[in-house]
Amino acid sequence: MSLLWRNRQLRIGLAPDAIYISGAKTVDVANGDGNWTAPVEALSAVLAGGKGEAAVVLADQFVRYSLLAYNETLKTPEQWSALAMHRFNTLHGPRAAEWQINVTATSPLGPRLACAVDRPLIERLATIFTAAGIHLASVQPFLVAAFNRIRKKVGNGSCWIVVEEPGRLTLALIQRGMWIAIRGRRADRGWRNVLPEILERESAFLGLAQQVTRVIVCTQGEFDTEMHDAWRTEALGYRELALASE
Repeated sequence: MSLLWRNRQLRIGLAPDAIYISGAKTVDVANGDGNWTAPVEALSAVLAGGKGEAAVVLADQFVRYSLLAYNETLKTPEQWSALAMHRFNTLHGPRAAEWQINVTATSPLGPRLACAVDRPLIERLATIFTAAGIHLASVQPFLVAAFNRIRKKVGNGSCWIVVEEPGRLTLALIQRGMWIAIRGRRADRGWRNVLPEILERESAFLGLAQQVTRVIVCTQGEFDTEMHDAWRTEALGYRELALASE
């Protein structure tokens, strides 16, 4: 398979079992084991004959997240990065030293979102795009890219963001425009039927005084937004969000 594009940025979404490509059909990844190796190695054939620049969105399965509470004593990006490294070391141990960690402000006085990705993944992507003669303009986690696309929709309101990936859900809670929590959990094919129970358990774990009933789901397939009467649910396509321009 080869792609040709001109005068626009190619957008690519990397998932454990698929490669999503703007302006082209999804490429299924055979023999994927849930790791990033199979989809990344399949990229060389996808990029053959291309030129220009590209932006890559990584499945949340390839990313670790942590929220860092706002701290007015931290003034520089380096100080926030040091805090993020300390947090990931505390949570995951010495293997965090092998991760590339980025920290993003979610609002002026709100928590910082720390994202950690295997450094070999980033290095391999750089090698593949360089070999293909394509400038790799950016690499973003799916949750970050999706939120940037729906930021105006969320506004200063409160909602759950639920991202579906193979065998997994990423749950993010936003209250009054502020990021409160991010959690990943395993999920089977029946998760749609029990989504209220999942969110109620998460709410209890977080000790929420008031239930957040608005939900934005980013799904791999169809989602019936009328399924659960007590919840205000909006459904967005995973592929469309991964490939949408900001």
